[in-house]
Amino acid sequence: MGGNAGTQTMTVTVRALATRDLDIYNAARIIRREAGVGLFNGVAFALLIAIAAGYWFDNPQLGGVVAAAMVINMFAAAMAGILIPLLLDRAGADPAISSTVFVTTTTDVIGFFSFLGIATWWFNI
Repeated sequence: MGGNAGTQTMTVTVRALATRDLDIYNAARIIRREAGVGLFNGVAFALLIAIAAGYWFDNPQLGGVVAAAMVINMFAAAMAGILIPLLLDRAGADPAISSTVFVTTTTDVIGFFSFLGIATWWFNI
């Protein structure tokens, strides 16, 4: 889920950079907007996934762990999707060529670590 959300945000960001719709003057506003969208998507999908996982595995605590990890991952995906192309563009690299591998890696790593970290913490309390 995070990889798809991050790739979508990255695609829109790269297009905005290419068409000059995204610049230093409106970047902060757009980053805040993407952060809000990431949190909203995270919470919305977390509720759906938590209910499904809780019923499927007959373990509401597992549903909660999955939900928390989903919120973290979707927020991180939104942030990676906008910040990585901006940073690459600022560094002089073509974000259309090099953003995807960084965004996907970021969302995968954060997704695995958030889920496994929260599960380890929660079930060892």
